[in-house]
This record gives sequence, C-alpha cells and structure tokens, in this order.
Amino acid sequence: MAALSEFKISKARKRDKPYKLSDGGGLFLLVKPNGSKLWQQKYRFVDKERLLSHGPYPEVSLAQARRKRDEARSLLAEGKDPGVQKRLDQIAAERAARTTFKLVAEEHVESLVERELAPATIRKQRWYLFELAKPLHRRPVGEVTPSEVLYLLKSIEKSGRRETAKKMRGAISAVFRLAVVTMRADTDPTAALKGALVPPKVVGRAAITDEKQFGALLRSFETFSGWPVIIDAMKFQILTMTRPGETRGAKKGEIDRDKRTWTIPAERMKMRREHKVPLSKQALAIVEANWPEIEGVELLFPSLVSNRKWLSENAFNSAMRRMGYTKEEVTAHGFRVTASTILNSHGHDPDVIEAALAHQDTNAIRRAYNRATYWKQRIELMQVWADLLDELKYQTPS
Repeated sequence: MAALSEFKISKARKRDKPYKLSDGGGLFLLVKPNGSKLWQQKYRFVDKERLLSHGPYPEVSLAQARRKRDEARSLLAEGKDPGVQKRLDQIAAERAARTTFKLVAEEHVESLVERELAPATIRKQRWYLFELAKPLHRRPVGEVTPSEVLYLLKSIEKSGRRETAKKMRGAISAVFRLAVVTMRADTDPTAALKGALVPPKVVGRAAITDEKQFGALLRSFETFSGWPVIIDAMKFQILTMTRPGETRGAKKGEIDRDKRTWTIPAERMKMRREHKVPLSKQALAIVEANWPEIEGVELLFPSLVSNRKWLSENAFNSAMRRMGYTKEEVTAHGFRVTASTILNSHGHDPDVIEAALAHQDTNAIRRAYNRATYWKQRIELMQVWADLLDELKYQTPS
C-alpha cells in the first residue's frame, strides 16, 4: 500500500464507521465518524500488540507523525516500550511545570493536611512558607542557593525572632527535601546553613510557682465575669495537667465517667501518642457540670459562638489578662510548669509526675514500663493535686 500524502489525507472523508489510512511502519491515521483524524501507531513489545497515539491531524502534520513513529521504533530497538516512555516524559513535563519554590511548598503543606497534622501546626507552616518566605516564591526551586536562604533567615533573626528563624529553616528544608525526591532539585541548600544562625534564647513558659500566689489566681477564677465555660475549662486543664489545646478539644466520647478516665487521642497530643488521664473527684465534677446533652454535640467546653466549635486558641490567656495578669506573669501553657514545680517541691515521685504530664521518655523500654507501672500512682497523684489546689484556693491570704 502506498504511503500517505497530505493531499490523500485532506481528501479523506468521514464514514459511518471509523477507518484507517496506513502510512507504513505501524503508523496509520484513524478517521472517526465525526470527521476527526488521529495519528496512531501499532507496535509489539514483549510479544504483546500495543497502541501509541501521536496526536490529532492537522495539529500533528504527516512529517511530524513520521518523526514520532521513527522515534518510537528507535526506542523499541533499545528494548524500551514507547508507551511507557511517553508517560514518563509527560510526568517529567508536569514536574518541570511545577518548579517554583511556592508550588513545591503548596504540595508540602497539602501532604501535612493529608497526614492530619494538628491545625495549629499547619497554620504555622503556612505562615513560614507563604508569608515569611515570599522572597523565594517565584524562584525555580532547583536554583535557590544557600546564600539566598541565609539572607532571608538572617533578616528574621536580626528582628529579634531567633526561634522563628530556626523553625522557618526547618520548614524550608522540608520543601527542598520534597523537591529533591521528586527530581526538581539536586540538593537541600539549608543543609549548608548548620550553625549559621544564632541559637534562640530559651525562655520558659510564664508560670506562677509560688503556692500562695497560685491560690490567689484560683480565687480570681471565682470572680471572673466572662463566659463561665472558659473558667471551667481552665480549672479542668489545671486539674488534669494537660495542654490548653488538649483541654479545649475534650469530647464526651473520650471520657469514661464510670472509670473516671479521659483518653486523649494521639492526634491531639504533642508527641502524637494516646494519653490516658485519671480524673480526680474535682475534675469529674467539672465534666458532669459541662456534659453536653444535645444530640450531636461532643465538646465539653464549646465556644460561645457555636457548641460545635472549640474555644479560641487564645481564650484562656485572654481571660487571665482580663483578671489583671500579664503575659509575663502567667500563661495557660505555664499551668503545667506550676503543677510540676509544686508537686516536686512536696516530694512526689518525679517519674510519676513526668508520666502525668505525658512527657516523652527517650528510652522506649522505660517509656513503656512507666506507662504500665505508674497508673495507680498517677490516680493517687491526681487526687492529691486536686485536694492541694482546694487548700491553696481556700487558704487565707497573708
């Protein structure tokens, strides 16, 4: 059969059924009933007949289709499947189109969302990558140099935000690691910056560790004129020695009132490990007072706006500012420091206190042992702590 020509192709008319016009070497033009024409090529690979598309005519001319056919035959001669190679080329092209730092950063953040990281963590990553790292957004990710990243981080460091600069370096590094494994960058330029930043000053959580002063804070809770749920939630946090976010998200499905336990799921814990808390009589009383009876409502300490929304992240600290306490004096995160300091000063077992605070022991065997061994002691400790808080609250100020 004679090879095709542009004239012969242009004269090909549509029919009721699709038909082929062969050009040789497996290449043919498929004419469809709607009149459209598509270049295709038959070939065999590993004893199986396969089909490869080269695009529509006239967008792909006869000469272009023949070049594509010859390229496919060359791949076959090398032992490669042209169809597989075409898909790999498409993937490479798609990746090449997504080479800017911002686009790779978006993919990284999407992966954090899919892994169901804490909302606060994702918000911080967005801030680092989409606000603070804007100077890198339009740069091809494979061309960013260590000096560019260092200049950006140093500008943040010089503003006094050393901790932010340190954490931002980690966020940027994660983006480059993703770029490396997806073949859009060869190296992570932040690796060369080790030791280049000034270490952040270690500042502990503002906390009241004097027993009389903490008793005064507890008494101020009783005169607070704001949303009562906030005070109950703060009391519950103090009694259970948990973090503010763990308390704000407390749900009735996590609490066994008969066994007096609260099981915080791993996704809400800092160390991503489930934590079980024994509830003192005082803590259980707060649970009972705030137990949601409405169908579908789970939160113990809901927002004033909606019983299905958490209290805001700053609810506890804002309440204490209204009571007259400054951020330098006390924060909700500092309640755990208070519990640890006072309980240790009363001579309680430090290991039991650490277990109650859900602090991660670096030794895996010791960690598992502590979780299994200290449960009874933790039950006793939580009740002792609750009773001590009552004493501090009701003692006469000197």
